[in-house]
Amino acid sequence: MFRAIVLFFVVSSSLVAQTVIDVWPEGKMPGAGAKEAETEVKRQDGFLRITNVSKPTLTFFKAERPDGSAAPALIVCPGGGYGYCVMDKEGSEIAAWLNKNGISALVLKYRTPNNREGAFQDVQRALSLVRANAVEWKIDPKRLGVIGFSAGGNLAAKASAPVVQRSYLAVDVIDQTGCQPDFGILVYPAYLDDKSGQVASDLKLTADMPATLIIHSEDDKRHIIGSKVVHEALKRAKIAHEFKLYATGGHGYGLRCERDAKVWPEDALKWLKSIGVSQ
Repeated sequence: MFRAIVLFFVVSSSLVAQTVIDVWPEGKMPGAGAKEAETEVKRQDGFLRITNVSKPTLTFFKAERPDGSAAPALIVCPGGGYGYCVMDKEGSEIAAWLNKNGISALVLKYRTPNNREGAFQDVQRALSLVRANAVEWKIDPKRLGVIGFSAGGNLAAKASAPVVQRSYLAVDVIDQTGCQPDFGILVYPAYLDDKSGQVASDLKLTADMPATLIIHSEDDKRHIIGSKVVHEALKRAKIAHEFKLYATGGHGYGLRCERDAKVWPEDALKWLKSIGVSQ
């Protein structure tokens, strides 16, 4: 059984009830958790950063469709350098935008800090968990994608790679359900390249990857190289993808960019329509 809690979020000045779902059954999570209690990382900008995550969760923001049909959905992976998860700017705000456009969203609070192995297990489990509950949650299991920001973009890229072997031993029947997304959106992704300017060794790019959209700006000097080398690798492998490269935008803006990259949400929606995910 999974613990589900109804919480209330302020989204676009309205109070919205949503459900928080444990990613793992009690006592069945593989790998390690954090050494300290979960806590908020305080910064002057006021955004919600959560670290020391030992109980990964999905917060389900359901898109209400007029005809009651199953909606496409995206698992949202916030950024935070794998040190924390930015749960609002790159989480609940993204979910509200997706809901407005008829897409359900599930914001993943994955294991931190510095637990890439645990975070990868969490996103794979989350994909299986959503598909296993697709009928009950009115989600189309064949239109389930992943969108990630910064470190979350790295996580989304790794989740999109074909699964030769799941990153953990199955804990229950849910793990018999597929854990590869049907499409992926990488927004200013981080850590995609190694120090020599090649694709990072932990990122497996093959022809079986799903359709992918990469979003980045030229002035994100620290991470733009990774997006460029992945774009070239995907092009060589003839993997369906699109690379939206803007002149300015920087890094870490979510939906709040005021420079050239501010059009990325509209471009992403056009891309989703082009691959048959949304209307």
